[in-house]
Amino acid sequence: MKTLNIKVFSIKHGSKYNGLLLSLINIILASLFAYTAYEKIMDHERFMNGIAKVEIIGGFALFISWTIPIVEFLIAVLILIPETARIGLWSFLGMMLVFSVYIVIALMWASKLPCHCGGVIESLSWTEHLWFNMGFILLSLIAIRLENNFNIK
Repeated sequence: MKTLNIKVFSIKHGSKYNGLLLSLINIILASLFAYTAYEKIMDHERFMNGIAKVEIIGGFALFISWTIPIVEFLIAVLILIPETARIGLWSFLGMMLVFSVYIVIALMWASKLPCHCGGVIESLSWTEHLWFNMGFILLSLIAIRLENNFNIK
């Protein structure tokens, strides 16, 4: 039996619980993006106005305000379909890294910018939001590792 080590715990290739763990993580990740996409679309004007206040990207507010929730929703769907889960997981990781870089920039230079992420996530401080993102990045990395284990022949 081959063991793959992750800092938090080890994942044994062929473990009967890996499929369940992967499914659970995928549902959690997809739920996050589906929820935030829904919130951004339902309160689209406020989301767009918030983006418009960001100096560097404000001129693209209309485009960005529709693109982000649509992409989030598509990624959520990709994660839930077994044949496209790997693409969805990598896309989720990429989006979360982009969002996290934005937060780091906000923390360093523009800490007074409001968060327009949607729903209860908006109530987090920038630092809390960064930790929140890091937790989901870790979950996506675990899911990618598990997904890779299932595709080893």
